[in-house]
Amino acid sequence: MISLPLENPQMLWLILPVLAVGIYLIKKGAKTGLVESRLIIALLLIIALASPYTLVSKTTMDETPNLVIISDETASMQLFEEGTASRIYEALTAQTPTTLVKVSGDKTSIGDAIVQYSRGDNQIVLVTDGNNNYGKTFEDAFKFAKETGTTVYSIEPELKVNDLSVEIKGDKTVVIGNENQFDVVVSQAGDGETAYNIKVYVNDELVRSRSYTQTTRTKTTPIPHTFTSLGAHTISVTLTPADADSDHINNKFYKSIYAVPKPKIHLITDNTESPLTKILFDLYDVSTTGGLSDIDDKKVVILDNKHINTLSENDVKTLKKYVTDGNGLVVAGGERAYNYGDYLDSSFEELLPVMSKPTDWRGGRNVVLVLDVSPSTSHHGTQGDILSNAIFTLQNENLRDAYAGVIAFGSTGVDVSDGFVPLSSDSNVFKLEQDISKLTPGDSSTTSLDQGLIIAQQWLESEVGELDVIIISDGGIETSYDAGLEIASQLHDDGVNLYYVHIRSSAPSQYDDRGVGYAQKLMDEVEGTYFPIEIGQRANLIFEELEKPPEDETITLYVFPLIEYNPKHFITRNIEIAGNITGYNDVTPKAGADRIIITSTGKPVLTTWRYGLGRVASLTTDNGYGGGSIWSSQMYAGNNSKLTSATLNWAIGNPRVEEGAVLEGMDAWFGTPVTLTLTMYDEGVLPTLTLDDTEPLELSVIGKNTYDTTIDPDRIGMHDISGYPVAVNYALEYRDVGLNEELPALVKSSGGKTYTERDARALLLEDAKANSERVVQEPVSWKMYFIIAALLLFLLEIVIRRIKEIQAAKRAERMG
Repeated sequence: MISLPLENPQMLWLILPVLAVGIYLIKKGAKTGLVESRLIIALLLIIALASPYTLVSKTTMDETPNLVIISDETASMQLFEEGTASRIYEALTAQTPTTLVKVSGDKTSIGDAIVQYSRGDNQIVLVTDGNNNYGKTFEDAFKFAKETGTTVYSIEPELKVNDLSVEIKGDKTVVIGNENQFDVVVSQAGDGETAYNIKVYVNDELVRSRSYTQTTRTKTTPIPHTFTSLGAHTISVTLTPADADSDHINNKFYKSIYAVPKPKIHLITDNTESPLTKILFDLYDVSTTGGLSDIDDKKVVILDNKHINTLSENDVKTLKKYVTDGNGLVVAGGERAYNYGDYLDSSFEELLPVMSKPTDWRGGRNVVLVLDVSPSTSHHGTQGDILSNAIFTLQNENLRDAYAGVIAFGSTGVDVSDGFVPLSSDSNVFKLEQDISKLTPGDSSTTSLDQGLIIAQQWLESEVGELDVIIISDGGIETSYDAGLEIASQLHDDGVNLYYVHIRSSAPSQYDDRGVGYAQKLMDEVEGTYFPIEIGQRANLIFEELEKPPEDETITLYVFPLIEYNPKHFITRNIEIAGNITGYNDVTPKAGADRIIITSTGKPVLTTWRYGLGRVASLTTDNGYGGGSIWSSQMYAGNNSKLTSATLNWAIGNPRVEEGAVLEGMDAWFGTPVTLTLTMYDEGVLPTLTLDDTEPLELSVIGKNTYDTTIDPDRIGMHDISGYPVAVNYALEYRDVGLNEELPALVKSSGGKTYTERDARALLLEDAKANSERVVQEPVSWKMYFIIAALLLFLLEIVIRRIKEIQAAKRAERMG
């Protein structure tokens, strides 16, 4: 049955009176056949009045796409050649409707401009360094553009002069007597070699003076320091370039520090000589009473290797309220904790980010992506498809618990991922996708598949489990076929599964003299999987879930290397974990928990979550001393020892003592107001604040005994707000110099491309036309068909009636 939509469905109501008239005429003795014929004709005409139609898909391309050029003319663009946007505008406006929008000032709000001009019926061209620092983030802006169907392109302006900027990163609130690490970050606009000297001062005393040579865009120098007095302090750094430097305003940076007393924590342990305990006593004000008494003024409670029977239900209720109110809890493991301490399904376990049962066995798969980045991929138009298919493969759900590495090959093999990384970490997947997106064809005309496979072979030779090598290429491997076959055969003999995703083009070099593709021939030789696809398609490779080993089968491992599962977490951001443990409590992270440190087999070692207003960390290995055996002595030695203080600091949250008047606020950038929050813990005291001992500040009530105020100092340097320090540095616009290396990947996510000015003149308009191609649904009217049907039926009726009249007349003539 065919169902047609109608433009004027209300016309169908005319059918009712027409049927009524027809029925009336038949009852009055009118000829039934004639009435039925006229009824059908009338119905056809009524349907024609209702205007039936169908929707037909039609591909359209706009030969004159509407373009909006957003020109970044803020202060940071002074490093680049001027007039790029104007020249592109003049070149395009004569050929297609083009609008030029300028963004200027000491703040870059390109994200806002993208959102403002993304309409879906136009396309956006950015001429910018990509350093967006105000308003909508690029991530949000490009997401909006994609949702509206707006393609965004970018044109990289040519860098004319180099510029250096310096910044100090680190915590503002520090604990007296504890070593803190501050990072001096020097950025340069270019990527050549530059030299400079930095001088670091603490409270105007020189603590570091050294010259450096930098060949990368950014260089980080750690500066450790221990503050020995309470209250306000200052760290400042002065950068003196030895080479060309466009602007000196960003060569000096101030950071305010506020030192507070050592936070009070409460440790419940049976072993006061363990490495964990010694670190805690060195860094914090520790009490070690046996129970949970007197914890109200403590920032964190640490339970070290305690069995569930050492906690009463009242103790658990006390802990739940303690954490819910905003305090911290750290639970260290051992031979009497977690799965060995009967935590499973207990009321205490409700507090923890883990369940005390073994983590389900997963993974055991190592995947190597070997990507063709030879110049032929650019000539054949397959480069974008190779990279897109690689990213698509990484997003395969059945690889979420695998380890993956990425290798690129042209004339040589290149390690893109720095070996294997776990795909179970979203941050790892994102970084791999970013690194893949940045790959470009090399200069040499050679395509050496064997060079990429050699690196894969080195990676896999010491791995166990499921081993997969996925080659993604346009198939033009004839010059390295024999060498590639030799390595591929060795991989096959070692139990490695080989896949070849062949993105086919019309290049004759893909085939031998018999017309057999080299890619297919290679896979036939090594019993691999040949997966041919056309340009624009995605290879949906099937990775079956690996079988779980039998439960009675034990796997003996004597050491478990530690891996940072979430390197961007507060706990791990300044720590590089390197070491092993020999034992752990086998637990399963709960939904919503953050895995911070895991073993190389995927077992959680440090897991965190928020509980109410508080924070809970589960350390599922021991205190470094152990009972019958020592599991984790390396966790508390060398650089790894910072993990303990970082975990405690995360659990503490705010180390400030909750008494008297507590003022908190971040440092500021010149021209950007900053808000400070004042909490009054002493009842009945009237709050007052003064800026630099001269200007009273207006306070606004935002909660019980809580106020805020906003300052916008008119000079760069250190400022005092009633004894609390705030640093004001150069305008944020001058911090990020040079081209933002993350912008091309974001542009690509919207379907656009990144060009030089020369390439934009030649290619941008044609690409915009291609991207304007879309499938639209156009209505096709069926009205005329119903009118014609009614007319033919009416004519047929007349013809039949006329024939009958002629026949009747002839019969009458013969009878007469």
